[in-house]
Amino acid sequence: MRIAQVAPLTEAVPPKFYGGTERVVAYLTDALVELGHDVTLFASGDSTTKAELHAIWPRALRLDTTVKDHFVPIFMELETVARRAHEFDVIHAHLDYFGYPLLRRLGVPSLTTLHGRLDLPELPPLYGLYGDMPVVSISESQRDPLPQANYVATVHHGLPQDLLQKGTGSGGYLAFLGRISPEKAPDAAIRIAAKSGMPLKIAAKVDRVDEQYYREFIEPLLSQGDDIEFVGEIAEYQKNEFLGRAAALVFPIAWREPFGLVMIEAMACGTPVIAFNNGSVPEVLEDGVTGFIVENEQQAVEAVAKIGSLDRDRIRAEFNRRFTSHHMAQNYLKLYSRLAKTHQRTGTGL
Repeated sequence: MRIAQVAPLTEAVPPKFYGGTERVVAYLTDALVELGHDVTLFASGDSTTKAELHAIWPRALRLDTTVKDHFVPIFMELETVARRAHEFDVIHAHLDYFGYPLLRRLGVPSLTTLHGRLDLPELPPLYGLYGDMPVVSISESQRDPLPQANYVATVHHGLPQDLLQKGTGSGGYLAFLGRISPEKAPDAAIRIAAKSGMPLKIAAKVDRVDEQYYREFIEPLLSQGDDIEFVGEIAEYQKNEFLGRAAALVFPIAWREPFGLVMIEAMACGTPVIAFNNGSVPEVLEDGVTGFIVENEQQAVEAVAKIGSLDRDRIRAEFNRRFTSHHMAQNYLKLYSRLAKTHQRTGTGL
């Protein structure tokens, strides 16, 4: 198939540092090429891909301090996709609702994967206008706040099978990986580690919007003991050692996490995950096999004491079975085929 992948421009594909959506787009795009398909990736110029790259802006917008109006490159991307639309059998967008006015009018089969939160109050009236647009959820849980959207499938994320290797867990510490923000609850991770008597390493970025939260709630906790280490934002190549040497990943989310890529990154390293029962967690983890699903901090502390009972080989095997990028790509290919056949038959989407 001739497939267009339309990525956000905020980060490179894959990101140089943090960036879940762009990372998934990178893995999906490369897997589709490996499976023999003709793929064009619309993304920033500093992206790296096995597909044909059509660079929209020279550099990822988060790293380009010269950009004053971030909407201009996005409009350029949409116009570029429109001009090349006739070249593709299907257009797969990762821009949330930004692409809807365009995709509806192109006359080419399209779908949009929704990567973010769907509990915002503005979305129900928006989907009153765009309830016909085919969308893909990344977990069944993600759909709950917005049931009226035209979901055509749920496709879980995947990672390249050889991206991360099983680690030993010999570092003897708990790991927290992601963003410093209230919904990720690093303060809960710090309390869980302290009550467990385990060192904690925090590898996370601090967005500008969360700087006050970091200063007021996290920074004071970091100075309370030598067993808490703030590593900062880490690159992709550093994750294998960080997660592979960890005894467990702590994932004490305080929001409806749409997927949680870090959970399958830990699984790829054979590292068990201790996660709060929220959002997609029960869809990704198998309690007592790939980690422990808990309801509160006390249960998380109790779970830390049991992580030695989990088999790191079994955790890695579950990753291989469910969460590789080829598995993700094959699920999308089935969807592309359905979409194209329906479009040929009726002139509309799914």
